[in-house]
Amino acid sequence: MKINIAVDGYSSCGKSTIAKQLAQYAGYTYIDSGAMYRAVGLFCKRNNLFTSESIDENRLREILPSVRLSFQNGHICLNGEDVEQYIRTLEAGDWASKVSTLGFVRAYLVAEQQAMGKAKGVVMDGRDIGTVVFPQAELKLFLTAKPEVRAERRYKELLEKGIKADLQEVLKELNERDWRDTHRKESPLVQAKDALLVDNSDMTPQQQLDYVIRLFNQTANRD
Repeated sequence: MKINIAVDGYSSCGKSTIAKQLAQYAGYTYIDSGAMYRAVGLFCKRNNLFTSESIDENRLREILPSVRLSFQNGHICLNGEDVEQYIRTLEAGDWASKVSTLGFVRAYLVAEQQAMGKAKGVVMDGRDIGTVVFPQAELKLFLTAKPEVRAERRYKELLEKGIKADLQEVLKELNERDWRDTHRKESPLVQAKDALLVDNSDMTPQQQLDYVIRLFNQTANRD
């Protein structure tokens, strides 16, 4: 029996990593919903829709239908262009957080995401997958970890990619994003009532993987 799996949680909790691993284990399709918001943010930046404090909502609403998103070899493509390398910066994360507060942007992307999950067999990670995108998902996970732990992980990730970063600045931006994600009017980050909480602050990657695989096997009735 194929099921849909929703992986939600705070930024830098390793949602993408565990979702990819789970999808590989199950033979399912992995969809990074956060990359979709980052790509829309990049689209806004390229089209000069950001001002110092806001977004040109009217213009974005007008041209949003021209945005075509797809995944190829695990990378997100914006209108056919692989933009993976452009959306994994701290700045791109900030763009994503800003556009995600807009109801019409969320509605557009949620419709795209729901279409991707109609046939089941999907693992999708994000911030409103279990509450909005796949409220009927058979398995819902909500990942969390202490802010300091998440900031350290993100800092090391940036350095490994050759991106200069300051640990305190990473922590500051992470806390600001947490606040925006949990306080936004449209689909705020909350744990679905039937989601299983996974606090990986003190878990090794292998311990976390073993745990969620066990949850998947129990839910999908696998031996």
